[in-house]
Amino acid sequence: MMIRLIPKVFFDRMEEGLDLFVDGLGFTVLYQDGELAVVGRDSAKAYVVASAEYAAKDRPEIAIETDTIEELHREVAAKRPDLLHPNLPRVTQRPWGALEFSLLDKTGVCVVFRQWPE
Repeated sequence: MMIRLIPKVFFDRMEEGLDLFVDGLGFTVLYQDGELAVVGRDSAKAYVVASAEYAAKDRPEIAIETDTIEELHREVAAKRPDLLHPNLPRVTQRPWGALEFSLLDKTGVCVVFRQWPE
Protein backbone atom coordinates (compact mmCIF):
# COMPACT_ATOMS: atom_id res chain seq x y z
CA MET A 1 0.00 0.00 0.00
CA MET A 2 1.33 3.42 -0.94
CA ILE A 3 0.66 5.96 1.76
CA ARG A 4 2.16 9.28 0.71
CA LEU A 5 4.15 10.92 -2.07
CA ILE A 6 6.60 13.50 -0.72
CA PRO A 7 8.19 15.98 -3.14
CA LYS A 8 11.80 17.05 -2.90
CA VAL A 9 12.06 20.73 -3.84
CA PHE A 10 15.45 22.28 -4.59
CA PHE A 11 16.37 25.88 -3.75
CA ASP A 12 19.59 27.89 -4.13
CA ARG A 13 19.45 28.59 -0.41
CA MET A 14 17.61 26.83 2.40
CA GLU A 15 16.10 30.17 3.49
CA GLU A 16 14.17 30.44 0.20
CA GLY A 17 12.46 27.09 0.74
CA LEU A 18 11.68 27.80 4.38
CA ASP A 19 10.25 31.19 3.37
CA LEU A 20 7.71 29.47 1.11
CA PHE A 21 6.81 26.44 3.21
CA VAL A 22 7.21 27.68 6.81
CA ASP A 23 6.65 31.43 6.62
CA GLY A 24 4.21 31.33 3.71
CA LEU A 25 2.26 28.10 4.18
CA GLY A 26 2.56 27.51 7.92
CA PHE A 27 4.48 24.23 7.71
CA THR A 28 6.61 23.18 10.69
CA VAL A 29 10.24 22.14 10.40
CA LEU A 30 10.34 18.48 11.44
CA TYR A 31 14.05 18.04 10.73
CA GLN A 32 16.82 20.29 9.44
CA ASP A 33 20.52 20.03 8.76
CA GLY A 34 22.76 22.08 6.47
CA GLU A 35 21.26 20.91 3.17
CA LEU A 36 17.90 19.26 3.99
CA ALA A 37 14.78 20.26 5.86
CA VAL A 38 11.72 18.06 6.25
CA VAL A 39 8.63 20.24 6.65
CA GLY A 40 5.06 19.23 7.38
CA ARG A 41 1.57 20.48 8.01
CA ASP A 42 -1.42 18.23 8.64
CA SER A 43 -0.78 15.20 6.39
CA ALA A 44 1.36 17.09 3.85
CA LYS A 45 5.16 16.92 3.86
CA ALA A 46 7.97 18.17 1.64
CA TYR A 47 11.73 17.87 1.56
CA VAL A 48 13.40 21.25 1.12
CA VAL A 49 16.92 20.80 -0.28
CA ALA A 50 19.62 23.45 -0.68
CA SER A 51 21.27 22.76 -4.04
CA ALA A 52 22.00 25.59 -6.46
CA GLU A 53 22.80 23.05 -9.19
CA TYR A 54 19.44 21.28 -9.04
CA ALA A 55 17.45 24.45 -8.31
CA ALA A 56 18.72 25.84 -11.63
CA LYS A 57 17.45 22.72 -13.43
CA ASP A 58 13.96 22.41 -11.96
CA ARG A 59 11.27 24.80 -10.72
CA PRO A 60 8.37 22.47 -9.92
CA GLU A 61 4.64 22.84 -9.76
CA ILE A 62 3.30 21.11 -6.66
CA ALA A 63 -0.39 20.36 -6.11
CA ILE A 64 -1.87 20.04 -2.64
CA GLU A 65 -5.40 18.67 -2.37
CA THR A 66 -7.49 20.03 0.47
CA ASP A 67 -11.02 20.04 1.80
CA THR A 68 -10.69 23.56 3.25
CA ILE A 69 -9.64 25.64 0.23
CA GLU A 70 -11.46 28.84 1.23
CA GLU A 71 -9.88 28.76 4.70
CA LEU A 72 -6.39 28.17 3.27
CA HIS A 73 -6.85 30.97 0.77
CA ARG A 74 -7.92 33.42 3.51
CA GLU A 75 -4.91 32.39 5.61
CA VAL A 76 -2.34 32.86 2.84
CA ALA A 77 -3.97 36.04 1.48
CA ALA A 78 -3.86 37.61 4.95
CA LYS A 79 -0.36 36.39 5.86
CA ARG A 80 1.54 36.45 2.55
CA PRO A 81 -0.43 38.02 -0.32
CA ASP A 82 2.88 38.42 -2.17
CA LEU A 83 2.85 34.64 -2.76
CA LEU A 84 -0.50 34.57 -4.61
CA HIS A 85 0.09 33.60 -8.24
CA PRO A 86 -0.84 36.44 -10.62
CA ASN A 87 -2.64 33.97 -12.93
CA LEU A 88 -4.78 32.32 -10.22
CA PRO A 89 -4.80 34.48 -7.06
CA ARG A 90 -8.40 33.71 -6.05
CA VAL A 91 -10.31 30.49 -5.49
CA THR A 92 -11.67 29.69 -8.95
CA GLN A 93 -13.75 26.84 -10.31
CA ARG A 94 -11.72 25.25 -13.09
CA PRO A 95 -13.21 23.63 -16.24
CA TRP A 96 -12.41 20.16 -14.81
CA GLY A 97 -14.60 20.85 -11.78
CA ALA A 98 -12.05 21.51 -9.04
CA LEU A 99 -11.74 24.72 -7.02
CA GLU A 100 -8.17 26.03 -7.20
CA PHE A 101 -5.84 28.89 -6.31
CA SER A 102 -2.08 29.08 -6.75
CA LEU A 103 1.05 30.48 -5.20
CA LEU A 104 4.28 31.45 -6.93
CA ASP A 105 7.41 32.14 -4.92
CA LYS A 106 10.29 34.37 -6.03
CA THR A 107 12.28 31.35 -7.24
CA GLY A 108 9.52 30.14 -9.60
CA VAL A 109 8.10 27.29 -7.48
CA CYS A 110 4.35 27.05 -8.04
CA VAL A 111 1.97 25.53 -5.48
CA VAL A 112 -1.58 24.77 -6.60
CA PHE A 113 -4.23 24.18 -3.94
CA ARG A 114 -7.09 22.04 -5.24
CA GLN A 115 -10.43 20.98 -3.78
CA TRP A 116 -12.47 18.45 -5.72
CA PRO A 117 -16.26 18.52 -5.49
CA GLU A 118 -17.81 16.00 -3.12
